[in-house]
Amino acid sequence: MRRYLRSPFRLILAAVLGMAGAAVLGLLGAYQYLRPGLPDVSAIKDIRLQVPLRVFSRDGRLIAQFGEQRRIPLSFEAIPGQMINAVLAAEDDRFFQHGGVDYPGLARAVLRHLLSGNKAEGGSTITMQLARGVFLSPEKSYRRKMVEIFTTLRIEQELTKQEILALYLNKMFLGQRAYGIGAAAEVYYGKTVDQLNLPEIAVIAGTFRLPSRDNPVANAELARQRRSYVLRRMREKEYITQAEYETALKAPVESKLHGPAVEVEAPYIAEMVRADLFNRIGADAYTAGYEVITTVDSRLQRAAVKALRGALLEYDQRHGYRGPAGRVSLPSGAREKEWSQALEDYAVRGGLEPAVVIATEEKSAVAYSRNVGRINLGWTGISWARNPLPDGSVGPQLQRTADVIAVGDVIYIAQEVSGNWRMVQVPEAQGAFVAVDPQDGAIAALTGGFDYFASNYNRAVQAKRQPGSSFKPFLYSAALDQGFTPASIVNDAPLVIEDPTLEGSWRPQNNTREFRGPMRLREALVRSRNLVSIRVMNSLGPAYATQFIERFGFPENSLPRNLSLALGTAQVSPLEMASAYSVFANGGYRVDPYFVQRIVAATGKVEYEADPKFACVDCIQPTTGEGSGVANATNLLDAPIRTDANDETRWGGRTYLQEKSLAPQVLSPQNDYLITDMMGDVIKRGTAVRALQLKRGDLAGKTGTTNDRRDAWFCGFNNSLVGTAWVGFDQERSLGPGEEGSRTALPMWIYFMAEALKGVPEQRRAPPPGLVSMRISADTGLAARPGDPSAIFETFMAGHLPPQAEVDSALPTSDADGEHKEGDDSLF
Repeated sequence: MRRYLRSPFRLILAAVLGMAGAAVLGLLGAYQYLRPGLPDVSAIKDIRLQVPLRVFSRDGRLIAQFGEQRRIPLSFEAIPGQMINAVLAAEDDRFFQHGGVDYPGLARAVLRHLLSGNKAEGGSTITMQLARGVFLSPEKSYRRKMVEIFTTLRIEQELTKQEILALYLNKMFLGQRAYGIGAAAEVYYGKTVDQLNLPEIAVIAGTFRLPSRDNPVANAELARQRRSYVLRRMREKEYITQAEYETALKAPVESKLHGPAVEVEAPYIAEMVRADLFNRIGADAYTAGYEVITTVDSRLQRAAVKALRGALLEYDQRHGYRGPAGRVSLPSGAREKEWSQALEDYAVRGGLEPAVVIATEEKSAVAYSRNVGRINLGWTGISWARNPLPDGSVGPQLQRTADVIAVGDVIYIAQEVSGNWRMVQVPEAQGAFVAVDPQDGAIAALTGGFDYFASNYNRAVQAKRQPGSSFKPFLYSAALDQGFTPASIVNDAPLVIEDPTLEGSWRPQNNTREFRGPMRLREALVRSRNLVSIRVMNSLGPAYATQFIERFGFPENSLPRNLSLALGTAQVSPLEMASAYSVFANGGYRVDPYFVQRIVAATGKVEYEADPKFACVDCIQPTTGEGSGVANATNLLDAPIRTDANDETRWGGRTYLQEKSLAPQVLSPQNDYLITDMMGDVIKRGTAVRALQLKRGDLAGKTGTTNDRRDAWFCGFNNSLVGTAWVGFDQERSLGPGEEGSRTALPMWIYFMAEALKGVPEQRRAPPPGLVSMRISADTGLAARPGDPSAIFETFMAGHLPPQAEVDSALPTSDADGEHKEGDDSLF
């Protein structure tokens, strides 16, 4: 009997051992067969996660993110323990016990395959999923499964469990372009991983299985079901209490996308950075995890965006209401669902909210916005919307709401500072604003249009327009360089110019169509007299004038070589104008604009650091003789402006900047002081007098208006900041009657500077050596005689003082209605 029992036992044992041996031999054979095609898993330690490009302001606030895959890599230590528990409970609760392959689970999966005949996934551990996600194709076959197993075993040999889990949580696709839990937290909840609560953690953990289907944006109900499974498994593993489990089950499932937490609205600068980095690096710019720190100041950028939009809305409102953005039919008894559906095709534009009118009264209305809800429109928010007339003016006053809007109209709304809402419209005119630090050219703020997402054409950089009279300071600076003074008398009278480069005769005009006769150069700039500018340029000669003006950084091909340049017929961008005005603001030095401060690789290594040249007022070369105490300092210059430059040395309480970091001086300090002082008068009593509301005495600038009022400009500055504002239409046409630089562009600059200079003390520039102040006759520009009632003070360069007026001298006069040919004695 014992032999009988022993014999079957031996047979069974032998069969099992034989089968095991065969399985081992089979696995060894399969390994030898598949080994040549197995991936090199040693490379997994160096695997590069595709991390998007991120762009930041200089104060560390996120501006934009670029890259198809959203990913925020986290170290194992930075991953919350509850997130690890949730993923382990849902995907592989024996992860820390097995060696990469859960053989019982795999056996069950194989048995299911054999019984069902399909090749569905099953029995995969976290390491196996990682192997499949990193190295293998999505093909479903037994051969691929074997490759997956062998690859998994290799990974377990190369990495620790913590390294495997961190790579898994950072690498895997979790739906909606999110790769890894960091990106998923941002995409689904707008949070960082450490800010997630338990229900949110469970939702993200539930997306690992079928991310395209189970994510909350794709299907909130499936996400809820998957969350319930994860929470149940967490409760079974005692990762959470019963109370936590029950509370989490009741939480609603949020079903909407969240973008990266953009903190600064600067899309035009972001696009400039993207293009720049792509040119430097190529396609890796979007996937290698670079971070770019720009020169943009987040506070100033917000001020620039707000100023541009405010100025354009004011301009638009002056020219009447063009009608609703659209019309919809609302069913009887419509409620929020129907109102919301009616607005699906209308996007937010430049911060303006689309809304549908749902009720009207005699002098009020009620509208609904998806992002705001129901709002009341009072009569002041409606009554501006008068009918536009062909001549640019508006029709008669409105009498009631029905004159302009009706139920079903889709309009845009904006909230006033008071909290009240008003009806607005997306402006047709466009604008640009640039602010530059004149000491080194850093772009502090830039916006190239009303709404980047409606038009990504960057008018601050790409638009080449005529600057009009805002170009005159460059010409007047050239005149000062050639012996003119602020008191030089030039005739503001009509003339006809015969210039072969200007087709036919040219009869330039002042904007006012008036002529004031002989006037001082300072007054001509303050009053923006075109005919004076033309006579000045004629005296200098176009060749010299253009050559001098190129010093300010304008491209040679942007400047016409004829007298029309005196009226600002160059083709320049707002950024080029801001950069050129920086020469006036910093004391006469040309600095190049830049916007990338630093480029940092994913490793933390600084790949690029800007090395701008700095303006240095009144720099002197220190002596190096015996006893001076400055050793080897022959290439050092005194640079009191900057104390944070990379290439600097301190001595005796002063800062010395290496010569290679100094910007080239293109204007003498005396020339720069005089032209800046003259532009100060443009604000104090000239075309930009509106800027006096800023209550500052350290501002200077110049308005500009082009022919037929196609472009409106204002370029202004103090020692620390230059701002350029432009308004016009993309398809050039007149802005309308009365729309000039002082009315249309200057307000934008004022709004910006009011915020930018808040709390900044005035910085009045001291006159440099070589200037002389003396009394002159306001009428003749000559040195004043004793007792002259018209005497005023004027400043001159030493060596260019006006002569003493003769007792019987009289200024030559001209017929204000006559015509003067080029070259006539009466030009000056």
